[in-house]
Amino acid sequence: MNGTVEHSPETGVEAARAGMLAAFAVILRRDLLLTLRSPHDSLHPLGFLLMVIALFPLAVSPEPGVLRTLAPGVMWVAALLATMLSLEALFRSDFEDGSLEQLLVAPQPLFVLVLAKILAHWLVTGLPIAVLAPCLGFMLFLPAEGAWALFLTLLLGTPALSLVGAVGAALAVGLRRGGVMLSLLVIPLYVPVLIFGAAGVVAAVAGLDIVGHLALLGSLLALSVALCPVAAAAALRVSLGM
Repeated sequence: MNGTVEHSPETGVEAARAGMLAAFAVILRRDLLLTLRSPHDSLHPLGFLLMVIALFPLAVSPEPGVLRTLAPGVMWVAALLATMLSLEALFRSDFEDGSLEQLLVAPQPLFVLVLAKILAHWLVTGLPIAVLAPCLGFMLFLPAEGAWALFLTLLLGTPALSLVGAVGAALAVGLRRGGVMLSLLVIPLYVPVLIFGAAGVVAAVAGLDIVGHLALLGSLLALSVALCPVAAAAALRVSLGM
């Protein structure tokens, strides 16, 4: 015996996988802790959502029938715009303090770290919107079956919004007027999620089955999970010239 230790390929793969999971957990925990220390950024989308729903009856009509008809589209548009409010901050603080460059040169794949940041963004923005929106829907006389469908569609749709929005946020990071460019980039990509999400709520209000709409939203979410972290990582490298 020569005293050397042979490492099998399986051991190396397991070690790499463990390293990626550890890095993912570290980034996720870090972003969540930063949000808890300065929660104002995460409260802005919820405040925007509340103001839109509160002001809409004053601008259109207080008639229950009119509000009930318009509620699915209004709730989804308001949730979409509320999600967009916090997208610009997704990579901004890391860019300003220089930690974004450290992520780009980390030994772990960049798309794994980006996915952790997107998940943190959804947990503090998209998930609260999905929980709060059905409660606000009752202000627009949305029936119970519509509120339940709204929650389910937002639960599937808001992660896709965060994933797609991360690509735009990565392209716009460092730009002086990045918010304008971000809106122009992501709004056209949000249209399929908006259509299927609002249509699912309309179908539920009409007493129809929404399994098909949920399946389409799930497909869009799966496609976004597969493509958007990689695209956002590539966009970050382009934006920072690395």
